[in-house]
Amino acid sequence: MKPGKPVKTKDGSHTLFNEKAGEHYHSVFGAIQESEHIFIRAGLEGYKNLENELRILEIGFGTGLNGLLTLNWAEKHHQHIQYTGIEAFPVMQSTLKELNYPVLLHVDSTIFMKMHSSSERRQILSFLSLHVLYEKLRDYHPASNRFHVVFFDAFSPDSQPEMWTEEVFVKLYNALVPGGILVTYSCKGTVKRALKAAGFRLEKLPGPPGKREFLRATVQK
Repeated sequence: MKPGKPVKTKDGSHTLFNEKAGEHYHSVFGAIQESEHIFIRAGLEGYKNLENELRILEIGFGTGLNGLLTLNWAEKHHQHIQYTGIEAFPVMQSTLKELNYPVLLHVDSTIFMKMHSSSERRQILSFLSLHVLYEKLRDYHPASNRFHVVFFDAFSPDSQPEMWTEEVFVKLYNALVPGGILVTYSCKGTVKRALKAAGFRLEKLPGPPGKREFLRATVQK
């Protein structure tokens, strides 16, 4: 799934278009704006039981934008975060170097590129360690009660229906601690039904520009 050249979105930040998926990695209404709204404010900041070290799992590491925003948040709030990303189809290094996220978020570009070469866990800055697993979700078997927050940012259910099944969400439910949360941009009926069947309690939240609403799912154990 090789993306093409960066596309500027309405907030000035880049997204990429994936021809095989037929979709952009991030919203054309604002890539950074969307990620901050859904994954940082509703996900990271939506988890109420702050720990000495938060453990976050991202499904669909992609461009690394969510990870970079989390890095900025961790450094600003002095919150230790252990971040794990799953990515079956890595973006090419040459394409990553063209993305304007480091400039817009005031992060050294070498740090951004370092995040994309973290095939073993490594400390990125003082408050964030990162491990990106370049494999399919079906091959990943996390320990129970491992994570506090899941960023579910795969391509859409229309493009990758196999990623949005009850079986997948049961795996993630079990990987989350009691009270842990999963956030995703999709609010499709099949997604809601699969999440509920897996045991999650659902909230529909107001979406970022260009999106009416999105989902936050909470573990009830």
